[in-house]
Amino acid sequence: MAIHEHDVIVVGAGGAGLRAAIAAQEEGADVALVSKLHPVRSHTGAAEGGINAALREGDSWEDHAYDTMKGSDYLGDAPAIETLCQDSPRETMQLEHWGMAFSRDDDGRVSQRPFGGLSFPRTTYAGAETGHHLLHTMYQQVIKRGIRVYDEHYVMNLAVTDHDDPEDRQCYGCVAYDIKTGDVNGFTANDGVVIATGGTGQMYDHTTNAVANTGDGAAMAYRAGAPLEDMEFVQFHPTTLPSTGVLITEGVRGEGGILYNTEGERFMFERGYANNVGELASRDVVARAELTEINEGRGFEDDHVLLDMRHLGEERITDRLENIIHLSKDFEGVDPLEEPMRVKPGQHYEMGGIETDENGATCIDGLYAAGECACVSVHGANRLGGNALPELIVFGARAGRHAARRDRAEARIETGPSAKSEDGSIDTPVTPGEVGATGEDVVADGGSRAADGGALLDAPAGEVVERAVERERARVERLMEREGVNHAEIRGDLQKSMTDHVNVFRQEEGLKQALEDIHECRERYRDVAVSDPSRTYNTDIIQTIETRNLIDLAEALTMGALARTEFRGAHWRKEHQERKDDEWIKHTIVQWNGGRPELYYKPVILEGEEKTYEPKVRSY
Repeated sequence: MAIHEHDVIVVGAGGAGLRAAIAAQEEGADVALVSKLHPVRSHTGAAEGGINAALREGDSWEDHAYDTMKGSDYLGDAPAIETLCQDSPRETMQLEHWGMAFSRDDDGRVSQRPFGGLSFPRTTYAGAETGHHLLHTMYQQVIKRGIRVYDEHYVMNLAVTDHDDPEDRQCYGCVAYDIKTGDVNGFTANDGVVIATGGTGQMYDHTTNAVANTGDGAAMAYRAGAPLEDMEFVQFHPTTLPSTGVLITEGVRGEGGILYNTEGERFMFERGYANNVGELASRDVVARAELTEINEGRGFEDDHVLLDMRHLGEERITDRLENIIHLSKDFEGVDPLEEPMRVKPGQHYEMGGIETDENGATCIDGLYAAGECACVSVHGANRLGGNALPELIVFGARAGRHAARRDRAEARIETGPSAKSEDGSIDTPVTPGEVGATGEDVVADGGSRAADGGALLDAPAGEVVERAVERERARVERLMEREGVNHAEIRGDLQKSMTDHVNVFRQEEGLKQALEDIHECRERYRDVAVSDPSRTYNTDIIQTIETRNLIDLAEALTMGALARTEFRGAHWRKEHQERKDDEWIKHTIVQWNGGRPELYYKPVILEGEEKTYEPKVRSY
C-alpha cells in the first residue's frame, strides 16, 4: 500500500481541477492532481462555445450578473453570481496572458459573439474549440510549475472522519485505484481536497458528455455527508447530433444559425416560443420548443429538427466554426456547408451538485468542490451558454486558494444542515437509499468507518486514510472474487428509466416510476460482480464502481424533481405549469444520512452587493 502525501489534493484534472491546482501552487502549497484520465482528455476539451466576460465598453459585470440571474429563473444565489461576473474578466485575461489562442477581430482585440440569454455579445471564444484550448493552456502551466499529476488513478472514495454531524467531520484525503497496476493507494492532504470531477451525463442514454462523466466526485462527497443541491435542474442542450449526442455549439446560433421544422417554419419566431430573440433564447426554452415541434408532428422522422448555417457563407463558417463542419460530416454524414444539420436536445449539464459556498468550501472541513460537480449556486434553474467555462476558472481558482488555507475570505453562502430553513417530504413508492442489511457495496456510512474497526472521530489523518484504503481494497477484492450480475445491465436500465421519465418533460407518475426503477437497480447492484480477472487496465472494475455512483445521484436528482412542484427553468412539470415564487424560491437539498437520503430546503439569496434581484417574468 502506497500513501502519497501533499498539502492539497485535487481530484479531477479538467478545467476546474487544473485551475485549482495552479491557484493552490501559487499560494505555496505542494499540490497533486489525481485523475482517472490524462488531463487533456478531460471533458472540458469538448466545450465549444466560449467564456462569458464583460470586457468591452458598453458592457459591465452588473449586466452580466443580471442576465445570469434572469437565466437562472431567480434560483441563483447573488453572492455566487456576482463573484462569477466580477472575477471572469480577470481570469479570462489571465488565460490570454498564459498564451490561450483566442479568436481575434481585425483590430486585434479578442473576439466576442452573441449567446443565448445575453444582453451583450460577451462570449469570448477560440473558434468552436474553446474548451480544448483552455485545457491545453492550463495543462502547460501545470507542467511548467512542476505540479505532480497522478493520471490514470481512479479515486474511489474520500477519507473522512465519522462524526455524526457532517459539519464536525474532517476530510483528510482520498483513496485511488491505480488503473495501470491494480493497486489501491491512499492520498493524504495536509490542507484540503478539491473535488473537480465534472458532470453526471452517463445517467442518461443520450448525452453530450463523455463516457467518463459518471458523477464520481459528487457521489463520494454525498456519501461522506456533504449535501447535494438542486440536482433536479438538468440542462438539455438544444443542438446535439441525433445519432451520437455530439454537441453542436450554441455558437452556430450565435453567429446566425436558424432552426426549421418540417413545414419550413423558423418556429422559434413563427410559433411564438421566443418572439424577440428566436434561436438565441436560453437553452431550456429552445430545447422545449424543439421537442414540442417533434411531439406535435413537425419534426423530421419524429426525432429531430434542422439547424441551417449555410447562409453565413463558407468563409465565416470556416473561420469561426470549422470543427462543426468536421463533427457533422464525421458523425452524421452531413456537410453543413451544403445542407442543414439534424439536431435534437440531449442531456448536457448538471446545474446542481455538491453544495459549496462562493469559496468552494463544503460543510466538511478540508473538503472543497468546483466546476460542474459543485453547486455554488451560480446557474440556479438554468445555465446560460458561455457561463460554464468562467465557472471553472473563477471557482476553481477560489477553491484552490482556500484549500491551500492561505485565503480565508468570509463567505455569505451557508452550507450544511445548519443552513436548513425547512424540512422536506415527498410521497415515494419505495424507500430511497439503503436496501437490506448486506448492501455494503450499494450504501455507505458517513465517513471511513470500517466494519470491524469502529469509529474514527479524532484519529490522526494517517489512520483515517489507511482505514479508508483498507476498506476500498476489500471492496475491490469482493467485487473481483464473486460471481454475479454485470454492472452494464444495471447501468443500461438506469439510463433508460432516467431518459424516459426524468427528461425535459416530467410528470409525477413517471418520476415515481423512476424511483422504483432506481430502487430495483440498487437491489440488483447488491449482486454485482466484475468478470474481468486482470489486475492491469481493468476497465470493468472502474465502470462497476462508476455505476454505483450513478445510482446514488440519479436517486437524489429524481427525489428533487418529484419534490419541486412547479415549472422553473429547466424543470418542467406537467401537473405544475407555473413558477411559484411564493413557495419555491428555495434550494432543494438532499443529504445522505445514516443510509437514507434526507430532503430539506434552504433559502435562495437574491440580495447582491448593491441591489436585490426581484423575480420577473422570464421572457425572450
